[in-house]
Amino acid sequence: MNELSHVDQSGAVRMVDVGAKPMSRRRAVASAEVRMLPQTARRLRDLPKGDALATAQVAGIMAAKRTSELIPLCHPLPLSNIEVALDVHEGSVEITAVAETTAQTGVEMEALTAASVAALTIYDMCKAIDKAMTIGELRLVEKTKERV
Repeated sequence: MNELSHVDQSGAVRMVDVGAKPMSRRRAVASAEVRMLPQTARRLRDLPKGDALATAQVAGIMAAKRTSELIPLCHPLPLSNIEVALDVHEGSVEITAVAETTAQTGVEMEALTAASVAALTIYDMCKAIDKAMTIGELRLVEKTKERV
């Protein structure tokens, strides 16, 4: 791949025309990590149901559904599934987001958006007690495409 997909030959930005592409079942998995002090992670782990982790999970799901509103050249997609899982470790929260659709373009931006907004939500909820937190390792883990 030698060219940027969202830039035309004259250098102007553009939305990619996917109209001629066949419909495919698409799935993407993304991950992110919020590193924090062990005592911050412990406090998150000890919260009751309906806590910061559930809030971050819902924030990630909502963000995935609004990706095309946040990233100007993304196509709006009919998402068939979004999953956001948060695992609290000794000094971090690991976030995994899955997005699925049947469409003419992929869902990696939706999965990445879900993971990043979930991470930002954890950061926002813990920033008062942990000034050393960092968000890192946002990445696309996997993407698949199957003809329908």
